[in-house]
Amino acid sequence: MLEEIRETLHLCLHLTRRNWVVYKKDFIANIAPTAFEPIFLMLSLGVGLGYFVAEIDGRTYIAYIAPGLAVSTALFTAFFESSYGFYVRMTFENIFKAMLTTPIGVREVILGEYFWVAIKGGLMFGLLSAGFACFGLVKNPAYLLLMPIVGALVALPCGALGLLATSYVRNINQFQTVYAFFISPLFYFSGIFFPLKQMPPGLRQFAEFLPLSHGVALSQALFWDESPSRAFLIHGSALVIFSLFFCTWAYYRIRGKLQS
Repeated sequence: MLEEIRETLHLCLHLTRRNWVVYKKDFIANIAPTAFEPIFLMLSLGVGLGYFVAEIDGRTYIAYIAPGLAVSTALFTAFFESSYGFYVRMTFENIFKAMLTTPIGVREVILGEYFWVAIKGGLMFGLLSAGFACFGLVKNPAYLLLMPIVGALVALPCGALGLLATSYVRNINQFQTVYAFFISPLFYFSGIFFPLKQMPPGLRQFAEFLPLSHGVALSQALFWDESPSRAFLIHGSALVIFSLFFCTWAYYRIRGKLQS
């Protein structure tokens, strides 16, 4: 049993390593859209709109939105990688068909993708948080060591949502519908731009069931150095539960696609 687990992990890491080799060839081009959009949003909203917004919970508007914008990179990184990226590799490039002729099986392909989106999401959130820390937006820089863990916790359920979308769409254009009706609400109603407590009760309860809202709350606790242990216990546990649920669902859905 232990030998089988060790072999599975070894094969999963082969797939993850393959994705990294391809990704780093155009590293700047690959990270630019995900990394710079939240920076521009922070500057336009935090500096521009922030001039007209009173402090929120004793913080300037730019300090308030920084944690949420930083952790949103894990959402977009994971979703686009496991939706468009996975679909292209599966449908147009036939990479997985080639892999399945080797000792790598369907299980290793899917788990390897989960490893990859977790690493990628953690890397993006960690890098952006480090950049924000240079402007004094992270109260305790020691917490930068924990940012990749938070990014991975957010990336896993969001990546699983991307795989679920891949298992349901019939062509690549349908991802636009998924983005419009599922990913955009995650971004706009997860407490990034305003506190969830200001939302109407029904909408607030809906937001609390979004995985990103827990990622935003955890990111805020680390950025602002406010009870991070408690935040990990509550919101970290919620993210683990979301990950287990969505990753399991996506695993059984996408497995049929790869086997067909």
